[in-house]
Formats: sequence, structure tokens, C-alpha cells
Amino acid sequence: MSLPLISPVAGPAPARRVVLTRRVRLLVGATIAYNLVEGGVALAAGTVASSAALIGFGLDSLIEVSSAAAVAWQFAGRDPEARERTAMRLIALSFFALAAYVTVHSALSLLGHGEAAHSPVGLALTAVSLVVMPVLSYAQRRTGRELGSRSAVADSRQTLLCTYLSAVVLVGLGLNSLLGWGWADPVAALVVAGIAVKEGREAWRGEGCCANPGCHAERSA
Repeated sequence: MSLPLISPVAGPAPARRVVLTRRVRLLVGATIAYNLVEGGVALAAGTVASSAALIGFGLDSLIEVSSAAAVAWQFAGRDPEARERTAMRLIALSFFALAAYVTVHSALSLLGHGEAAHSPVGLALTAVSLVVMPVLSYAQRRTGRELGSRSAVADSRQTLLCTYLSAVVLVGLGLNSLLGWGWADPVAALVVAGIAVKEGREAWRGEGCCANPGCHAERSA
């Protein structure tokens, strides 16, 4: 007895794909705009306060801009799927760049080269990011999964990393401000560096695509 044929699970219909692609572009644009502002404020405040964690937070914002720009470049072409592997590699490199800088800066801080000072601006900025970034990450991840785009999902994880970073930096700045624990700031930054390395490795290998069984990457495997 012959086995019944199993038809492949189709991705989104062409009309739906157009809507999702447009939504990814809008979300990427919003992510870039917010992170440019966030990065500028964080770098300025981090420099004033000599905060390794806050400077790392600002750099993460700028790296998130490069990650989102890679997705924007991908979806600007006629065939986004053909550009996806390159976009994923660019996103992975952005994670590694962040981890490298934060690790060196944090190590120098722990060795006594600059002690973080109180930063009200940094506390306010990281608190705001804890609200904004999860919303952007969720929207992009959900859209990327439905569309079957590994790069969009990977970029949403970069945005989610910014949320983790916001929480870690907020705790580090808070402990430094309230208890005078100067070591808390660089230690918080090192935690973020570890997360960045993990996410970068997964992005480089093309992992963490989506839950959509119609994902083109899974269909081509």
C-alpha cells in the first residue's frame, strides 16, 4: 500500500507577504530611529559618568542600528531571501563587535582605570528602554516568524538583547548610585558581553529561525 503524499506547508500568500514585508521595513525604521537617539544619549551620559556599562549600552544601540540596517538592506532588494545569509552574518558580526568592546572596557574598569559615577540620565534612559525595546522586539519577531525570515527574527533578538542590557545596566547603575558599588557597573557589562557572544554564534550559524513551519530555510533543508 502506497503512503499518502504529504503536501509541503506553504508560506504566507503573496498578498500577505507584501504586507509583512512592509511591516518589517516599518519596524526596522522605528528601531533605527529609536536606537540612534538612545545610543547618542547613552554614550554622552556614559562618558560623563565613566560608566563602562552605559557606554556599552550606547554602543549596543549603535550596533543595533547596523543590525537593523542589514535587515533593511535585505528587504530593499527584489529577492530578500537571496540576501538573507549575508544579512545574518552582518548581524552576527555586530554581536561580536559589541562583546569585544564591552569586555575590554569592563576589564579596564575592574583594574581601576576609571570608576563609574552616578548617572541620573543613564538610569532614566535604561528605564525607558525597558518599556520600548520589548515592544519592538516582539512585533518584529512575530512578523519575521510569519514571514519566515531568519534575519528579521535574529534582529528582533538583537533588540531583545537591548532589553536585557537595559535591565542589567539599570541594576548596575542603581547599585553604584545607592550603595557605591563601583564594581557592579563593569560586572553588569560583562554579563551583557556573554549574552552577545551567544547570540552572535547563533546568528552566524543561522539558528533561531522561526516557529513557522513554512519557513523557506526549513523547506530548503
